[in-house]
Amino acid sequence: MEAFIRNDQYNFIKSQAQVLINGHASVNDTGVLNALKSLSADKIFGLFEELNEDQKRLLNPVIEIKEREQAEAFLAEIKGYVIPFKPITDQSIKKLFPKAKKLKMPELEDIDFREISYLGWNDNGTNRKYIISQQNDKLSGLHGTFKPVSKKGICAICNKFEEIGMFLSETKGSQLGTYTKRGNYICQDSQKCNDNLISLEQLNDFVGWLKG
Repeated sequence: MEAFIRNDQYNFIKSQAQVLINGHASVNDTGVLNALKSLSADKIFGLFEELNEDQKRLLNPVIEIKEREQAEAFLAEIKGYVIPFKPITDQSIKKLFPKAKKLKMPELEDIDFREISYLGWNDNGTNRKYIISQQNDKLSGLHGTFKPVSKKGICAICNKFEEIGMFLSETKGSQLGTYTKRGNYICQDSQKCNDNLISLEQLNDFVGWLKG
């Protein structure tokens, strides 16, 4: 069976497994627990447009999760079916950022590409942040200045309360020679942001808005 689960979908399934663990730890009513299991299953199956019988069999055991050990075993089983991020090399990164001088490369060998919905890294020497996402099945590069802030806040990409910074990107204006700066607060740690993502909607909205 081929991989069919995106990273954000895997994270969502993981969050629902935790909901079930919490439910079994705090609720004794069988009717309530059955409703909780049914709701979680509906949400998980609703992530996918269509599932074949093998895929359904893989995901079905989620409703039996009661304890952390069961969740860990289930998540380890389905992780083998997570679609990795599009293959990427140092050369392809350079092509995405042709105007970036002394481009700092991410440590690609340290990244599990099944655990990212986008590739992001910081260049603290130049106070810049680089983001590579998949748009219409193609790699898309975005870079801008990045200034960390001293207090936590809500990230515009993952919508979680994390250590953030202001990301600002320049786009060409409507008139020749003019530029528009756009930005928002996003996670300082891009891997943490990827771990938090349970939907691609805000990521795609963020990239689309900054690219104008």
